[in-house]
Amino acid sequence: MKKNAPQKAKKIPERRCTGCGGTFPKRELVRVVRSPEGDVSLDFTGKKSGRGAYVCPKLECLKKARRTGRISKSLECPITEEVYTALEEEIALMEKEREDD
Repeated sequence: MKKNAPQKAKKIPERRCTGCGGTFPKRELVRVVRSPEGDVSLDFTGKKSGRGAYVCPKLECLKKARRTGRISKSLECPITEEVYTALEEEIALMEKEREDD
């Protein structure tokens, strides 16, 4: 390797929120994943295999995505009430943590 070679800037992966449609760094969003077996769950690591959909950690974005059915369209399967409840709880916790900071 050459000495004093300029460092390349590391590319930060970005994803689109299914609620508001904004583009954000992947780590700032909550991922909902449909596994190859067809199970729908939340993915906090961003590494579960399967088809993913992303939502901003804001309740209004989740409500908009739920109302328009964008998460189920992105995952190409119906979303159960349990998944929406888990998403609401997780996003509420994230919002509370942001308020405490």
